Amino acid sequence: MKKVIFVVFLAISIFISSSTTYAAEYQIKIDGVAITSDVKPEIKNKRTMVPLRVISENLGASVEWSNSKVILTKSDMKVILTLNSITAEMNGEKLLLDVKPYMKNNRIFVPLRFIAETFGCNVNYSNFAVTVDTEPLFIDGVQVKALQQEYHMIMGGVVQQINGNAYNETIYNIFVENKGKKVEAPANYSWSNTIDTLGSYYKNEQYDFLDQKGNSLVRFDVYSLIHSFPSELLTDYPEILIHDATNDEWYLFSDTARQSIHKLIATAAKNSFLTIISNTVV
Repeated sequence: MKKVIFVVFLAISIFISSSTTYAAEYQIKIDGVAITSDVKPEIKNKRTMVPLRVISENLGASVEWSNSKVILTKSDMKVILTLNSITAEMNGEKLLLDVKPYMKNNRIFVPLRFIAETFGCNVNYSNFAVTVDTEPLFIDGVQVKALQQEYHMIMGGVVQQINGNAYNETIYNIFVENKGKKVEAPANYSWSNTIDTLGSYYKNEQYDFLDQKGNSLVRFDVYSLIHSFPSELLTDYPEILIHDATNDEWYLFSDTARQSIHKLIATAAKNSFLTIISNTVV
């Protein structure tokens, strides 16, 4: 009798162990890139539950937390999730979830399929892998392959590319949606930040959205005002300008929008969506 009990106990232990391993080893790929997180995905009620922030950010959405609600925004889409509630809201419309979002290890877990499909992605399952394919960005009917960023330092410069569709779309929308008032081109502007002329601008970064052959479809250059004169002389000059190089047009831009782009690029680098093409910084 004791032997039978031991065998049953052993079988149950193996089953539990294998189930735990199954959840822990579940790998998620977005556009072919494996997503890493300090908290593993897990299975709940036959649904893949994932840590919200890391997945949402890799789909180009921003995440805000307020009381027991999580607010996801991407362009004109707004999704509200409530902890331990099957009711969600998308642009004011009520939706039902298969599994309630919950908190574990200081992370909010949500159903992967709901999040991915809400943001227009396809989800496929194969063995221990889940692949999420995002929609590519098209500009004037041409598909974007990558976003190329170039910036210069005192000695040398860096050229790098982002290949994630969601990142490219989100960054492109930031440029388009945050164009301010159209302005005249400044009298002096260049890659150099040593121009000693009042109202000169320094080129911080150059962004090229590349087609499948590596040609630039659209280019945006971000410039900042050079502060080499007393501040009282610079009051009539905007701090940040954006140059739509494709159309040779200049607009006001904000530092908030620029920082949002930098944050997205940092997240892309952390999640292996960024490739350094050249680095000549000494």
